[in-house]
Amino acid sequence: MNTIKELMQFLMERKKWWLLPIVVTLLLIGALIVFSSGSAIAPFIYTIF
Repeated sequence: MNTIKELMQFLMERKKWWLLPIVVTLLLIGALIVFSSGSAIAPFIYTIF
């Protein structure tokens, strides 16, 4: 959680708002891979990437 907090502080401090959609997209893709790795749909998700 500390890393996310520091990343958000960096974005706000440096006015790098264009990085926010990239970071959110990467986090969502990572969460999708982590949560689906043990399920029956995992082979279908891995074919997307």
